Formats: sequence, structure tokens, C-alpha cells
Amino acid sequence: MIVVTGATGNVGRTLVRLLNEAGEPVTAVSRKITETDVPDGVRTVAADLADPASLRPALQGADALFLLISGDFSVAAADPAGTIGAVLEDAKAEGVARTVLLSSQGVVTRPDSASHGQMGAAIEDAVRRSGLDWTILRPGGFASNAFAWAEPVRTQRIAPAPFGDVGLPLVDPADIAEVAHTVLREDGHAGQIYTLTGPALSTPRQRAEVIAGALGEPVRFVEQTHDEARAQMLRFMPEPVADTTLAIIGKPSPAEQRISPDIERVTGRAPRTFADWAERNIAAFR
Repeated sequence: MIVVTGATGNVGRTLVRLLNEAGEPVTAVSRKITETDVPDGVRTVAADLADPASLRPALQGADALFLLISGDFSVAAADPAGTIGAVLEDAKAEGVARTVLLSSQGVVTRPDSASHGQMGAAIEDAVRRSGLDWTILRPGGFASNAFAWAEPVRTQRIAPAPFGDVGLPLVDPADIAEVAHTVLREDGHAGQIYTLTGPALSTPRQRAEVIAGALGEPVRFVEQTHDEARAQMLRFMPEPVADTTLAIIGKPSPAEQRISPDIERVTGRAPRTFADWAERNIAAFR
């Protein structure tokens, strides 16, 4: 049985569906999850990674664990790495043999960042020391971050963002889920770290054009200042996360703009484009 944390998010929801379709017994975990959030036959447990004791019922009978660390985990857990270490100790005691961590590319590209680099590195170290077979996934920016445009596109046909002509190889969360699906079920991935990106650089201005094309209507790109974008981000993310995110999207390093071959290496096919993501999710922008 495979336990999937973060099971109602952009990656976790797809991963649960893929595992279920493959005939794998799955326990889906999220803070407020209900049976309506998952396919028929999937077990649900409401639990919080910041409270290891709440996760113990989900681990009973499990042999693999997918760990997704939410953006506010560092706020909820006083000792994030120690908390994950406790979760992994409980998992090992229950017979879990394999764990897959959804980490972040920022662990290596922004090592001095408290939110992306330092906390992420400490959690990765806890996974490596767990005594379980481990695989670490390090995605770059998510294509699904464009959901932030859903309301302004629907109501005003505008797409506001800073750094309109800076490109990043955004990754489709469905590709992350497919990689996780593979490494959770197949041998040969223990001790591996995979960097997950899209197949090409795209800029915010280009992504607005892609959404306009999928809608069949014009969408005007509106370039925000750094301060405007920061104020907007602070409504839904902690300050250190917002500041590091702005640094990445404003002045990405060469590593953050590099196209990784790892999705194709693991899944056997090229990663999806931003246009693929937009076509699949265009109803949110209508």
C-alpha cells in the first residue's frame, strides 16, 4: 500500500488517481481530506505532517510513502527536519521500505535561502538518513502557478506579473505526478535525485499569450513592479518564500534556466509544454 501526503494538491491529486488506476492500494492524506476528494476505493486519512502522531494511522500496512512538504510547513512545524525525521521513524517501524520526497530545485540553486535552500536541505538529509530506500524529486517552478491569473483573466482578461520577459522552464504538475508514480512502483530509483523541468523556457508574457490562444480571446499582459508582486504574494505565502520566489523569477541562475532530461529519462516521454497545461486547465480562465 502506498501513502500519498498532500493528496488534494496539484501533484498529489493526480498521483492518487494514477496509482489507483494502476491497481495500487492507496491511502490519501491531507489535512481536511474527505472521500469526495479521491476516486472510489481510495482510503483517506485526515492528518498533518507537522503532527507526526496524526499520520500514524495512515502508515499502518504501508510499504511506500510519498512526502510532499507544503509551503507553510516551516511555520506549522517548529523543527521541520526533526518532524520529518519522526514521520520517517514511524514509517520504518510500520514496515515502509521506500519513500519519495517532493523537494525543490531551490535546495541546490538557492542554498542560502532559509525557505528554499536551508530547510529543504535539512529535510532531504533527514530522508537520506532514514534507513529507507529514498528518491528525491526536485522540480523547478510549476506551470500551475498560472492559476494565480484565473480571476483576473476571467473578469478583466488581464494577466499581471513581474519580470515579463524572463524565461523559466516551468514543469507541469502532471509530469511530477507521473515521475512519482513510476519511482514509487518500480525498482532502480533508490538513491537517485531527479531534477524536473518543462521542455523549454517560457516568459510570463508568452504564457499570457498561450492562455489567450487557448481561450480564443485576447488577454493583456500587465507588468507588475517588484513591490506590487511582493504585496500580492504576501497574501498567501510567508515572507521568506515570497522574497526567494521573486529572486528566482526575476534573476534566475543558469541552473534554474537549464532544461533537465530527467522526466523523459524516468517516464520515457518528453515533458509536457505550458500550452499542454493551459489547454487542459483552460476552464479555470473562462
